[in-house]
Amino acid sequence: MTASPKEQPEVLPAPGAEQYPALDLVNSVVTLPGGQSLDLLDTPSETERWLTAHGLAPKSAELQEGDVERLRALRAHIRSVIVSKVHGRPTSEADLEAVNEALTRTPAAPLLRWDPVLGLHRTAVRPDAEFLDQALARLAADAADLLTGPDAERLTACGSTPCSRYLLRHGRRHWCSTRCGDRARAARAYARRTRSVTVQ
Repeated sequence: MTASPKEQPEVLPAPGAEQYPALDLVNSVVTLPGGQSLDLLDTPSETERWLTAHGLAPKSAELQEGDVERLRALRAHIRSVIVSKVHGRPTSEADLEAVNEALTRTPAAPLLRWDPVLGLHRTAVRPDAEFLDQALARLAADAADLLTGPDAERLTACGSTPCSRYLLRHGRRHWCSTRCGDRARAARAYARRTRSVTVQ
């Protein structure tokens, strides 16, 4: 079940998500207490808002459902790679291929151009018509940097059931939010009380 717009709780970024937009992308679908699901990429307008907030789309972007599906597909592939990394399992070839395809879809370096006024110069290729390809490439590159850089060892799943988010661990903290940490501590306290009553 998906939370309706009026019922949607505020979802603060998990630790590390402000540094790595790809981690925030993975966390853009959230399992809430009670089994509800919240998808921040549920509609083209919500997806446009998410991309614009991350500097990945112009404010004038008019996304279609197919564009949203492409971003959701990349999210699923990056999430699968992160899950594999966190749990020490091999990553599927299909997921790696999808992330690599997004990485190589657009030029990685400014291209050499000729202009009668400027002469030879280099310029990034970022026409509005290709902004989604640029966004996918930047998110894929960000995911690759996260998964192969020094922060990769800090990646972990939120330790509070039923939360489905991932974060960069700080010290012993392994919850994505204060709310999840409070819920996990309350569940442990309840389990201890239940055990002590059972033992007596």
